[in-house]
Amino acid sequence: MTSHSTSASIGRPLKVLLVSTSYPKNDKDWQGRFIADMVQALGASSELQLSVWSPPGELPAGVGYAASAAESRRLSQMTSQGGIAQILRTRQLGGLGHVFGLLRGLRRAYRARPVADVAHVNWLQNALPLWGSATPAVITILGTDFSLLQAPGMQGMLRMVIRQRKCVLAPNAAWMAPKLKSVFGDIAEIRTIPFGVEKKWFSLNRHGNWQEPQKWLAVTRLTKNKIGDLLNWGTGFFDGRRELHLFGPMQETVELPSWVHYHGPTNPTELQQKWFPEAAGLITLSRHDEGRPQILLEAMAAGLPVIASDLPAHRDLIAHHDTGWIATSRESLDAALNYLDVPENNVATGRAAQAWVTKEVGTWDDCANRYKLAYMDLIKS
Repeated sequence: MTSHSTSASIGRPLKVLLVSTSYPKNDKDWQGRFIADMVQALGASSELQLSVWSPPGELPAGVGYAASAAESRRLSQMTSQGGIAQILRTRQLGGLGHVFGLLRGLRRAYRARPVADVAHVNWLQNALPLWGSATPAVITILGTDFSLLQAPGMQGMLRMVIRQRKCVLAPNAAWMAPKLKSVFGDIAEIRTIPFGVEKKWFSLNRHGNWQEPQKWLAVTRLTKNKIGDLLNWGTGFFDGRRELHLFGPMQETVELPSWVHYHGPTNPTELQQKWFPEAAGLITLSRHDEGRPQILLEAMAAGLPVIASDLPAHRDLIAHHDTGWIATSRESLDAALNYLDVPENNVATGRAAQAWVTKEVGTWDDCANRYKLAYMDLIKS
């Protein structure tokens, strides 16, 4: 059954409350860009009446804002400090007040009148305040919250919440599905719903920089785990004939060598208009709990080759030596860079990556349709 015929059967647009603890305040903000893209695509549907509980930001016309003034201020404050995960990493016990305030706000939002037909919850931990309600829920799962399943008591608490309602657990990458099925498969549907990619990335005119120095890009939050092996393995490889340009907020003290060109935080417009067209490729050697990094999907959609560390999230995206390169050592990083220095190899890899994203991921409109189908399936009698 299509989403259109199902929404028509209830005689009105479906009321959806979308919850996120990250949202960009404007089009220059790097935080929560994928949530803004998700909201834009879902909000464009006449079949949905969408409201958003999130930090304050620019919402599309027709999309409601569900956070109270006090909650909006708290969420904005959290965002200015790097988000709840960053607060807990740096302040630990001192960050618990933010956690409790966050949970209270979510509990109020889930019980606001009129209650939504479906709650769309981004990140597993944000589902905990659903306790005591029966609202059907789509729970989007990324890499960081997936790792929370290892925390003491977390699986049990989530099971108590999930079993109270019809629920679709929606990891944005298939590699998470087996674990989720083993923990929750008896009480919820596990349905992989990949995020989409903005159309502008597919239409980027990449002309390449085949004259030395070639420009390689790394776009990441600067923490030790997110940087991973990049600085150790990259020593000696970005010197003269190649340059490494690093973008992202400094969230931990990371000493950068002189051969790194550090630009601070960036945004999609700057990457699309200035950096992606002339880049040789994107590189990440992260050791972080990655889910399905959106920046990798955007680079691949733009036809940029990607060199990535050997993580499940990266293997889920990249077919080694075909749609990109999985680097397992300093020697394999050297081999990848040398291979992609050759213009023919570089272009062929980028085209293969773009074809894969087009077929397997699609745009945010495609993603919105996948979510709408999940919503409608939840309210079927």
